Amino acid sequence: MNEGILLIVSAPSGAGKTSLMKALLARDPALTLSVSCTTRAARPGEQDGVHYHFVAPAEFQAALRAGDFLEHARVFDNWYGTRAADVRTRLAEGHDVILEIDWQGARQVRECFPTSVGIFILPPSIAELERRLRGRGTDSDAVIARRMAQARSEMTHADEYKYLVVNDRFDGALDALAAIVVAERHLMVRQRSRVAFAFAF
Repeated sequence: MNEGILLIVSAPSGAGKTSLMKALLARDPALTLSVSCTTRAARPGEQDGVHYHFVAPAEFQAALRAGDFLEHARVFDNWYGTRAADVRTRLAEGHDVILEIDWQGARQVRECFPTSVGIFILPPSIAELERRLRGRGTDSDAVIARRMAQARSEMTHADEYKYLVVNDRFDGALDALAAIVVAERHLMVRQRSRVAFAFAF
């Protein structure tokens, strides 16, 4: 059995990453989303173990000291982290795993998994990004300003990724993500062991 592909997907808040990942997972059942740990409180509709593993700050810090996390980062006063054992088990079972993490976490993951595939999602413009954030109707002007500043900072790291997808039209961005996954699955280095007969002459 070939080891699964590790896909890292990052985007500034408001770029549509979560909606795109939900649609991609529905389209491609061979993909699995890694569920991260976080110290932030659950939002309405979020379920523990489905959207995140919601943990107390003390529990998170204990896991961090024990070296349990493949990557971790502090974002907007909360901690986020991916348990290494969960990811390694899934990959060993042949599953293609998606990590929804920021550029800080992506750098850490690339150190352990240099063959991981990075995808950065961008909004079509800064103005559209702000419109989407305001359209949520959940954040104050101060929070939106903070998110916009953070987004500008995050976008400076887009060139650290292998692929760039602009979410100007949802269906088009989804098709692009699906195409990337298919292309990565058909790389010679991943397919060769499956068709060894073709190289036996």
